[in-house]
Amino acid sequence: MRRTAFHEDHEAFRATIRAFIEAEVVPVYDEWYAAGIVPRDFYYKLGELGVFGIEVPEEYGGAGQESFKYQAIVTEECARAGVSFGGSSVHVALCLPYLKAYATDEQKKRWLPGVASGETMLAIAMTEPGTGSDLAGMRTTARRSEDGSHYVLNGAKTFITGGVHADRVIVCARTAPPREDDRRFGISLFVVDTRSEGYAVGRKLDKLGLRTSDTAELSFTDVKVPAADLLGEEHQGFSYLGQNLPRERLGIAVSGYAQAKAAVRFAQQYVTERTVFGRPVASFQNTKFELAACKAEVDAAEAVVDRALDAYDRGELTAAEAASAKLFCTEVAHRVVDRCLQLHGGYGYMIEYPIARLYADNRVNRIYGGTSEVMKMIIAKDMGL
Repeated sequence: MRRTAFHEDHEAFRATIRAFIEAEVVPVYDEWYAAGIVPRDFYYKLGELGVFGIEVPEEYGGAGQESFKYQAIVTEECARAGVSFGGSSVHVALCLPYLKAYATDEQKKRWLPGVASGETMLAIAMTEPGTGSDLAGMRTTARRSEDGSHYVLNGAKTFITGGVHADRVIVCARTAPPREDDRRFGISLFVVDTRSEGYAVGRKLDKLGLRTSDTAELSFTDVKVPAADLLGEEHQGFSYLGQNLPRERLGIAVSGYAQAKAAVRFAQQYVTERTVFGRPVASFQNTKFELAACKAEVDAAEAVVDRALDAYDRGELTAAEAASAKLFCTEVAHRVVDRCLQLHGGYGYMIEYPIARLYADNRVNRIYGGTSEVMKMIIAKDMGL
């Protein structure tokens, strides 16, 4: 069936991204994978291409688009080629909406031009050692100075995607103790300059998958953060985080769908070329049935993703609907990628094959952005259960 979620401008952008990946990423991706990080200079290329500026308002050097579909296309094309743009995935998809929604005009003038060009790479620091998904339990603090000119930041964060290359990090910290009736009160957001004294990047974490994504530990020791770098209102950070969750979960749903579709593509190509017992693997009935079943699941996931993308662009995607899309698409990807790896036989376990990397990359989709179990709780609550 023809997809109707994308129009001519989207498809022209897709062609540009596909050509860029083939020319600039595929030839060097093995080097990036071995190094476990994308070169910082690559982000300037993405800025020049306009990838980072699509949703940045025109007055700050961007294209002024409001559609999330352009980011979805980047995700789909990276999965198709079996590559990644590294930690930059959070730069626009997760961080930019906070600046657009809560930054003052003065802050936007300072930050958004660099966001669009790739000169100011963003990351967001929420998770802390020992707290996991319990954001209300965070211990990082930001104490306001007596003269009100700055805050003093102390604490630590972990699992921070883009944390190595980031120039500014949106740090969640407590500016007041939680209330007895509201543990979420007292959290504020700060756009912290990573060059600040006392700011330190710890280990670049060694992950099962997403190897080119620079995921790091961060620590803050008496970091002075200017009051002018407070994002939004003091103590309201938790509500800001919640408002961006549907977009984050939609992005993960798109990633799951794209990975499942790529897995079928890789498997179909492999079984057509691979010969066993004197016959192409594709000629066996089991192979045909497995790929057909996978294709049907991918088609269903595509329909869910496209409907969710349309709803998001209309401003109608609810938290429960985003949770449903994430749950369905990531569970589909889990099944499809596993079955497609099986069709590769022993070679599917070799990391040089895209399916093996895809298998490792895919696993986290059912964990971050809220686990599958959390998604079920959100959906059930929306059902009145």
